[in-house]
Amino acid sequence: MPTEKLSFKGHAGDTLAARLDLPQGPHLATALFAHCFTCSKDITAARRIAARLSAMGIAVLRFDFTGLGHSAGEFENTSFSSNVDDLHAAYQALDARGMTPSLLIGHSLGGAAVLKAAPDMPAIKAVVTIGAPFDPGHVTHNFANAIPKIVDEGVAEVTLGGRPFRIGKGFVEDVSQVALTRSIAKLGAALLVLHAPRDATVGVENASDIFLAAKHPKSFVTLDDADHLVSRPADAEYAADVIAAWSKRYLALNTPAPAPDVPEGVTRVTEADANGFLQDIQSGPHHLPADEPVKFGGTNKGPSPYGLIAAGLGACTSMTVRMYARRKGWPLSGISVDIMHAKEHAEDAADPGAKVDHFERVVHLTGDLSDDQRARLLEIADKCPVHKTLERSSTISTRLG
Repeated sequence: MPTEKLSFKGHAGDTLAARLDLPQGPHLATALFAHCFTCSKDITAARRIAARLSAMGIAVLRFDFTGLGHSAGEFENTSFSSNVDDLHAAYQALDARGMTPSLLIGHSLGGAAVLKAAPDMPAIKAVVTIGAPFDPGHVTHNFANAIPKIVDEGVAEVTLGGRPFRIGKGFVEDVSQVALTRSIAKLGAALLVLHAPRDATVGVENASDIFLAAKHPKSFVTLDDADHLVSRPADAEYAADVIAAWSKRYLALNTPAPAPDVPEGVTRVTEADANGFLQDIQSGPHHLPADEPVKFGGTNKGPSPYGLIAAGLGACTSMTVRMYARRKGWPLSGISVDIMHAKEHAEDAADPGAKVDHFERVVHLTGDLSDDQRARLLEIADKCPVHKTLERSSTISTRLG
């Protein structure tokens, strides 16, 4: 996905670092992502979600809060409220570019921040939380032993996730006073709550409290045995797919009309995993994955490329048979098509060692059909446009984009 590095001023005037992940095709909507406490914009969950959404035409801005990642400022001078203000600054920066966000996504404390910020962002149509606390003050349990020192001395260094951070007294006091119930009740947007029942950092009861405080439309989806950071690629991919499928219901993703000479529009294939072969396929509003079996180095999370060709042949065959039977008024009640693909030596090829692709197709027809009707429908299967495309040679031109 094309990624643009950009910056904007945060709540205190410090320069905040951001990445804007852009669709390769038409820009249909914009999402704003808020990362977890002491994390950064580049965690696995953020990257995978951004890649999945950009593949469907949604640009995603992910940024580092003040004092974190590549952003300027002192983390010890920040608070939960300042994170909310940074979110508003990010929203305004996108609005100034003509890319006003309609989707908010927040992970952990970032999830609490988007719940607090959303009611004051009029263009937001959908909000997603991932492992978010209902009580933001819950985050202080991560450094509970240091709180007396923070209160007495105004700041103390703590170790979180193996890294040192300086936590200020202002943060502790501010986060302990935050209540989200009213903000959640007046979201004015659809809500999706994602949470893992075994989350050892933020218990799943937080998801229940957020869900109960919200008005409809609202949804809850479990992340099963994912960890709090959603660090495993498979869990991040699942969360990304759920968000992508859910958000389409609430965002106005108006796909531009295709060119007259390309009536089905552009099918865009984007690599989803550089370590394997997983691909995101976007065809207009439709999405599906492609992959290779594990024995061929893939992760088997979608049909193989040849499996997709077989699926196209099978689908076209079924549609063609149905159209003919409908036009004739025949009592065809059901169709299924089995496609097997193999390569075999071509007996009539100029090169004796050449091989051709062989597709074996078995058409199953149900209904009170005569033998003649069944035979005719089998003939019609050969009229399928994809069948004809596969039988005759095609031309493919390739160029750099």
